[in-house]
Amino acid sequence: MKFGAFFLLGSPSMLPAREVYRRTLEEAAFAESVGFDSIWIAEHHFSNYGYVPNPLMFAVKVAQATRRARIGTAVLVLPFWDPLRAAEDIAMADQLTDGRIEVGVARGYQPYEFARFGVDFAAARARSDETLAIMLAALRGVDIAYDGAERRVPPTTTFPRPLQEPHPPVWLAAATKESFDLAVRHGIEGMTTLSGRPISVLEQNWQNYVQARRDVGQGPATAFSVQQQVCVMPTDAEARRYLPYFLYQLRQASALRTGRERVERGESHELPFEGEPTLDELFEERTLVGSPARVRDRIQQYREVCGMTHMTCVMAPGDMPQEDVLRSMRLFADEVMPHFA
Repeated sequence: MKFGAFFLLGSPSMLPAREVYRRTLEEAAFAESVGFDSIWIAEHHFSNYGYVPNPLMFAVKVAQATRRARIGTAVLVLPFWDPLRAAEDIAMADQLTDGRIEVGVARGYQPYEFARFGVDFAAARARSDETLAIMLAALRGVDIAYDGAERRVPPTTTFPRPLQEPHPPVWLAAATKESFDLAVRHGIEGMTTLSGRPISVLEQNWQNYVQARRDVGQGPATAFSVQQQVCVMPTDAEARRYLPYFLYQLRQASALRTGRERVERGESHELPFEGEPTLDELFEERTLVGSPARVRDRIQQYREVCGMTHMTCVMAPGDMPQEDVLRSMRLFADEVMPHFA
């Protein structure tokens, strides 16, 4: 098992961007120092839900604060990217991080962002497919050409070339069978998010990935990454105190996913939603929050229902105090990770 620390870089209190970046760089360096294998950065736009419109740019900064950890995007929202520009930016980031870049991609889920980029949300899947095809071709080869539904690319070689060969590892974040088909078709790895969702969702997502591979005659997956909300404290009772930070994140994601968001001058307001889980449900079924023993048991349950090889841990939600984030990271690294080495 490989473990990564995931950073959304949001701030309910609208902290200055400089402070959010400073805090996250400190947390990323600390995560590496206690043994996390990777650091992952989200892409979001136009609100305080996430302060990073270009995770590749922030990845280069993370590389200056770390020495060995892999640094990933989780995710590049493909419909917002020109595929040739994406290939060039990935290659440049790979060079500047000494070959430590990992690239998570997906089609995105927030109509609010799509509307402001003037991109048709209904066409996100098809646009992602073509963007990914061109981006991968550019990363993998020289003098590539492409003739597709939306884009025609004359013979082109992107420059610089990536440091990793043939290119940095690429992961597709997905849940449905149709989305995992895209990963299988392009020969890249699968990842899924479970943040705030029960284990039954993980089991279904895994089965979707397995079926996508079977449909084209591929064998078992060699890698599968799962993202989940994590907080480890000495006791379950102490860990439960931090559940409201994770509920805030869940409420924001729900509002932005369903088009119910209320964003004023960049501030996305916290909105409860119908059928939202209680804090008890978040603790019992939908997060990895608790004592080290409880979190170890829950991760083992995940492993029993899917072929999980990587886990990215959401450990710094909202404005959770930094000293508590670091404390949780250390306990997780010292008392949970070694059991899955």
